[in-house]
Amino acid sequence: MRTVDLREKSVIELREEVNALRNEEFNLRMQMGGDQSVSYARFRQIRRDIARIKTIMRQRLDVQK
Repeated sequence: MRTVDLREKSVIELREEVNALRNEEFNLRMQMGGDQSVSYARFRQIRRDIARIKTIMRQRLDVQK
């Protein structure tokens, strides 16, 4: 996920994106519990994407103050 693309989205769209990523992370964890093959690199990517989105949201809050 590119930062440039995220900056173009509204706060509502960013929240929806975080929720979608958390759901995907949850589903991956459930697959691990079910002894299915899981891409561990995807966990790392999801965590980084969530952090990236939260950083952008926090920057927008600081600008508004």
